[in-house]
Order: sequence, then structure tokens, then C-alpha cells
Amino acid sequence: MLKPFRQVDVFGDGPFMGNPVAVIAEAEGLTDEQMRTISRWTNLSECTFLLPATTAEADYRVRIFALDKELPFAGHPTLGSARAWLDLGHEPRSAGVVVQECGVGLVPVQIGDQTLSFGAPGLVRSGPVPKAARQMLTEALGLTADQVLDAAWVDNGPGWVALLLESAETVLGVTPDLSMITDPEYRHFGVVALQPQGADTALELRAFFSDDTGALREDPVTGSLNASVAQWLEYSGKMSPPYVASQGTVLQRRGRIHVEGDGESLWVGGRAEVAVSGTIEVGEPTVQR
Repeated sequence: MLKPFRQVDVFGDGPFMGNPVAVIAEAEGLTDEQMRTISRWTNLSECTFLLPATTAEADYRVRIFALDKELPFAGHPTLGSARAWLDLGHEPRSAGVVVQECGVGLVPVQIGDQTLSFGAPGLVRSGPVPKAARQMLTEALGLTADQVLDAAWVDNGPGWVALLLESAETVLGVTPDLSMITDPEYRHFGVVALQPQGADTALELRAFFSDDTGALREDPVTGSLNASVAQWLEYSGKMSPPYVASQGTVLQRRGRIHVEGDGESLWVGGRAEVAVSGTIEVGEPTVQR
């Protein structure tokens, strides 16, 4: 059974400099286990499956998997899925805006000249993290308390916690020890720092999560974290859009995330370019014995 397949490079400042996402279209009839099997096989941070929308307001529905785990929302898979859907020859119901249906509801995606931008969904969990959790994360990052300026829940679906660090150099230098994060609730976390005046970008970010094997992974460029961090920094008075953030530096990527708007209308975008185009053969999942 052949299905249309696209691999899209998202948020890159140049070819192969962003975060790839695998997109399987015409995914009707695939079981949950088939989707998980394909997602694990791609070994990318996310893999998505395009399905017919269940509401007249949406152009398509997407299911988003991070290896074994299904997510209600994720940023770069949203832009990658929209780009793949457009590349397959579809046209949105409303000119200039694709409406995606996913686990958090309807997410609009604006079509720009060279970029796509998603409307940031609201936070499902916000506010400061408990003192003990902040200390646990600080120690797991190998930092001292004075190097962490703030810490908060910034969860818009994947479960993000964010720590604001003293400098971009500190962000780029951390080597997290997942074994020290004893509470699994805090194993999706990001670190961020404001860049000094005159720098090419306004923020430096890194995002970490534990995969289905329990190993720590770093995400190259993360739309959902950038969206929720932008909301956090704005409502806490630390920074307001518009700005461009940098992510992926340690992984030899050049992610550039453009944040615009304010308050209830925040848009997060970047380049989204098809890197691989073809079909994927989908059979029954292999059962390991």
C-alpha cells in the first residue's frame, strides 16, 4: 500500500539547516500501531499523518507522533504538514491561510512569501515551577542557582518547562543529566537566554526530551517551545515580539524562528521546504517476539 510521502525541512536558515519532519498523506486506514511503527522507524523528532478534516472549518486533520508518543500539538510538524499538504496540490478554503485540525483544536497557518507561520495555541499549563523542581532541573543542567534567572511551565501540548538562563553562552554550554530528573513530569524542558544588544538574533534556545527508550534527545528546532516561550516572556515583561530566535547551534543547525504579533494573536514561523518527495510502502507492523 503506497502512500504519498514528504520530508520537510522546517525553520532552517539554508538547505538542511532546520528540523526535518516526515509527513505521510492519505493516511486513512492506518492503525495507531502502524503510525507508531512508521514514526519510530523514521527516527525523527516527529512524524505526521494527514487525514480528512472532521469539521468544515479545517482543511485537513493531522496526527502528530514523537517516536512512540502521540502529541496534541507541535510546532515544526504543523508547518511541515502544511507545506506537504500544499506541495501535494491542495488549496486552502481561505486564501492565504491553511487551517489545521489537531489535538488542541484548529490551528491557522499563514502562507507568506517565503515562510509559513502558525498561530500559537494557548498554554494549557503556565506559572512558576515548584522550588524543588527548579532546583532539580538546575542541578541536572550542571548549573548554580544564580545562573537560572527564572523557570516556569510553558506547556502548550508537549509538556514544556522552560528555564531562563543568564546568557546564551550558558545555554550553549549545558550538558543535561537526565538521570538527575527523577520526576518524569519534567523531562520535556527548554533552556533560553536573551542575546545581548546588537546580536543577529534576540534569543538562543535549546529543547530536550526523553524518548520512548528513556534516553535524552535534543530537538534541533522547536516551534511549540518557541511559541510558548514567547508567550511567557511577553506576559512576564521580559521581551515582546517581533524578534527572531536561534536554535540548533550545538547540533550544527541554523534554526531561525520568526515571532510576530502579541497577546492572543502570536505568530511563529520560518522557512518550510520539501527536501524529500515520493511514496512510502506501508505494510503490516512487524511484531517483535
